[in-house]
Amino acid sequence: QVQLVESGGGSVQAGGSLKLSCAASGNTYIVECMGWFRQIPGKEREGVARMHPPSGNIYDRESMKGRFTISRDIGKNTLYLQMNNLKPEDTAMYYCAASEVPCYSTSWDVGRYNYWGQGTRVTVSS
Repeated sequence: QVQLVESGGGSVQAGGSLKLSCAASGNTYIVECMGWFRQIPGKEREGVARMHPPSGNIYDRESMKGRFTISRDIGKNTLYLQMNNLKPEDTAMYYCAASEVPCYSTSWDVGRYNYWGQGTRVTVSS
């Protein structure tokens, strides 16, 4: 089992920045892919970025490139999402997820992620 705990959400004005953190614990050695997803009210959960933690290989969602950056600190077992130039349409619940399946197989399929955090809310006002 793997436990994920997100933090760092909050309320910012448009153009602002936030950095989300996801602390992983438990049997983290089984994790092949970690990612950030978000869910806007009334919409399906969508992927933002994902990473193979051991190698640092990143799989960005094209539409998020340039504003959102995923990174990790292996020693702290922590995944990050730096979000810059935030827009009101970025308002959502942001989730950290982990999979035992490699990133090139998980794609953005939420069903392929075995473990999820509780989410952290991001609100961007205009």
